[in-house]
Amino acid sequence: MQNKNMLASFLFFFVGFVSMAQGSTPPPPMPPPPPGLPIDGGIVVLFIVALGYGIYKAYKLSKPVS
Repeated sequence: MQNKNMLASFLFFFVGFVSMAQGSTPPPPMPPPPPGLPIDGGIVVLFIVALGYGIYKAYKLSKPVS
């Protein structure tokens, strides 16, 4: 009976010792990925199209009606 108690004590001690040696906390989570499409490339194209449409409308309004 004494050997069983001694074995149980050693196992209890070593389980605690091994659990302390597992390592530190897990690493922080990864940051979210960047958005899929850039905004600046589309804005430049939109500005060029709007400028062309504005020039077209200004030319059309300044033309005399025949």
